[in-house]
Amino acid sequence: MPPPNRKRPTSKASDQRSRPGRGKPKVCIFCADHADWVDYKDTNLLRRFISDRGKIRSRNNTGTCAQHQRDVATAIKTARELALLPYAVRTLAADKPGGRGRGPRGPRPGTEAAGGEGAVAAAAATDGVSAEDADGADEAEAAEESGEAEEA
Repeated sequence: MPPPNRKRPTSKASDQRSRPGRGKPKVCIFCADHADWVDYKDTNLLRRFISDRGKIRSRNNTGTCAQHQRDVATAIKTARELALLPYAVRTLAADKPGGRGRGPRGPRPGTEAAGGEGAVAAAAATDGVSAEDADGADEAEAAEESGEAEEA
């Protein structure tokens, strides 16, 4: 244990807390406009307070005061209930970069990319038809298209 007269070095966290904020402080847009209330029907305004995934942004991100942040949250929830705003934004797999734990994107093992016999067998297995019957059905369809089918 160090002697009592010896000072401990200050941590970085305490230094940052005592430091004044840098940059321009955010101002509540509702206070600046002297707005009486936050309208739940104004979806263009409310979209500014929603992330790209549909979550309500925090006061740190938006710069609203505590009272107006509560009003914004209530307005967003009301607009969601009336189907003016989405609860969650659907993200497509094509929009996502990469992925976690997935292997290379390509044809599954045992199937050919060009649609060979393996692909016919896989498609037939999903339909409940054997691979030989699927080949015969494909040949009959091709014959009908070319006009070689016999009329009975």
